[in-house]
Amino acid sequence: MEAEQISKLVPAIFLLVLGVIEALGGLYFNNDRRTKNDYAIEILGLVTLPTLIQPAILLSVVLGMTAWFPGLADYFINTSIWWHIAAFLVLDDMTQYWWHRLSHVSPTMWKLHRPHHVVQEMGVMVTYRNATLYYALMPGLWFSGLLIYLGMGYVYLFYLPVKLIFILLAHSETRWDRFLFKYKILHPIAWVIERTITLPSTHYAHHGLTAEDGVSHPNGNFGNLLFLWDVLFGTAKITRKYPTEFGAWNQMNEPWYVQLLFPFIRSKDPRSELHSLKTNNDYDPSKDFKEFTR
Repeated sequence: MEAEQISKLVPAIFLLVLGVIEALGGLYFNNDRRTKNDYAIEILGLVTLPTLIQPAILLSVVLGMTAWFPGLADYFINTSIWWHIAAFLVLDDMTQYWWHRLSHVSPTMWKLHRPHHVVQEMGVMVTYRNATLYYALMPGLWFSGLLIYLGMGYVYLFYLPVKLIFILLAHSETRWDRFLFKYKILHPIAWVIERTITLPSTHYAHHGLTAEDGVSHPNGNFGNLLFLWDVLFGTAKITRKYPTEFGAWNQMNEPWYVQLLFPFIRSKDPRSELHSLKTNNDYDPSKDFKEFTR
């Protein structure tokens, strides 16, 4: 089996296994927190990103670079593999950290990221809940396409599945990091790991409903593969606990096509922030939960 096929197959298997474990645990059946609308958002997001958005971005980058900078094709192919890994960590994972952080500050960006947060529970299917335009404009995907053109594509075949596995695990209800916190002998190891990569405990905090519970950190813990970015840039919160409530304070559920295709398709409800680009942001990180619920 070729490396490219393995690169695609491994995260798909992880997704399937984690989904089955969650289903057997009762997450998806007889669940009034997840509607048909939610399933539509999750399935379409899962399908369109790897089959349409990422290939379209890669094709655009390759065609553009071939037309304008043909001499740079495979320019770095013989350089150190460690430089290739560092390039993806910085130009893909770190830029995704900043893209994610921006989406919690910019009213317009929040509208594209909002589908990821309005769901009231965690689970592996939450991973790909974002508007199509959120992914289409993501700098890390474009930089990855550029690095592949420059000759770093072989490393990407290993980097991408590793990153996807940790992102899936960070959203999964399996909460695999609990064993690190359970046994005292593992605590020194846990201290290093939780400050390096994104764990369920730290990412769950990001999805928590309100910071008032002392665990949730909705305006921080933005890391994807590396939690190190949060540590370096001052947005980390580590409690080794999990919130009990998830979501965004405004639970107005728009149809799946509005959430995924905004601003091309907009809500007909003038109260919704997805009614227009000018609608006031319903998620203001400068205010706390009490101010929203008065």
